[in-house]
Amino acid sequence: MGAVRPIDLIREDPERVRATLAARAFDAPLDRIIENDDTARRLRAEVEALRAERNKASKGGPPSDEVKERMREVGDRIATIEKDLSAVEGQVTADLLWIPNVIDADVPLGKGEADNRVVREDRPTPLPFQGIPHWELGERLGILDIPRGTKLSGSRFYLFRGAGAALQRALITWMLDVHVRDGFTEIYPPAVTRRDTLIASGHLPHFDENLYRDEDDDVWMIPTAEPQLVSLHRDETVAFEQLPLRYVAYTPCFRREHMSAGRDVRGIKRVHWFDKVEMVVLTAPEGSRQMLEELTARATMLLERLELPVQVTERCSGDLGFVAKKGFDVQAWGPVMGEWLEVSSCSDGGSLQAERANIRFKRDPKGKAERPHILNASGVALPRLMIAIMENYQQPDGSLAIPAVLRPYLHGRERIVAGESTL
Repeated sequence: MGAVRPIDLIREDPERVRATLAARAFDAPLDRIIENDDTARRLRAEVEALRAERNKASKGGPPSDEVKERMREVGDRIATIEKDLSAVEGQVTADLLWIPNVIDADVPLGKGEADNRVVREDRPTPLPFQGIPHWELGERLGILDIPRGTKLSGSRFYLFRGAGAALQRALITWMLDVHVRDGFTEIYPPAVTRRDTLIASGHLPHFDENLYRDEDDDVWMIPTAEPQLVSLHRDETVAFEQLPLRYVAYTPCFRREHMSAGRDVRGIKRVHWFDKVEMVVLTAPEGSRQMLEELTARATMLLERLELPVQVTERCSGDLGFVAKKGFDVQAWGPVMGEWLEVSSCSDGGSLQAERANIRFKRDPKGKAERPHILNASGVALPRLMIAIMENYQQPDGSLAIPAVLRPYLHGRERIVAGESTL
């Protein structure tokens, strides 16, 4: 079950790739890739023929003046072709980076989020009193400070303070503990990364406009832990017996998303910086579909343990990310906002990232190298989880109850009360 390289798939079934681009509404230079690949193959064939001619001439004894002249012509022609070939191959390589993963046949077709298929939806229990939005609750309790976050770093930034900061820290620690107890290896990676790491994970070049970077040093703030975890084994051959490799990491995440004016202006739903616990798994291709279900179930399980209403949707073709060939979103209910809040995106990336990162495995030491499939899922993301907790756990007296699973991480504290925000 070896992986098919993107260029091989384009050669063998260009219409399938074209259909994927249409289903995703992606614009990619497919026709130019096909044209340049044909040119490159023609040039390579010509070079090989000229080299064969030169090798044959070298074995025929002392060359005549006529042969010498011909070999000079052959050498000049080879040099010219190799220069042209290098340019054409470089263009093909660059253009291939814009070709997204081919979607699975059973992915529902659609243009965007509204066309996603609901596979689970709990019936939310309404608050028995008039709730207040999370930004107002957080301000009253002294645990969320958006104005000072904006003062420090600009719009779409915020800060938690006192018991709010402790509650977020407890969530992160609890989620890491849950995953590690179930066999995931925790990684604490750098929050800055390199261009080749982001290319390997598929975040570059298509996600370029949404990334923060340091132009002088050519380093990038990570949009998620995914690129770091994907590249842990870049340019390596992992042992088949090690698969699946399960990794989990907490990191801050930075995204320069261009947000519509007036959309979600209040609160911390759409921000440029947030914390997230991320899961990445490397598995044999035959385990890919089951692993996607497992990761989606893990994200769902966290919300269940927090006793939050859950919705799970299968992403349609137009809502799938660049890397995903199939994926699900997991949402928690916000009763005051009156909407489902996405806290996890679970994706099966197939072999695309392993191909880009040059990660291999062998079922037998003397066997053929294959590409593992790489999957990722938020496990889960904040601050939308904090929004769901604040809106669902607020009390009629204005206090905030703490979910039972988090109380051991907060010295047994059961609620946060205004004026008593420190632990």
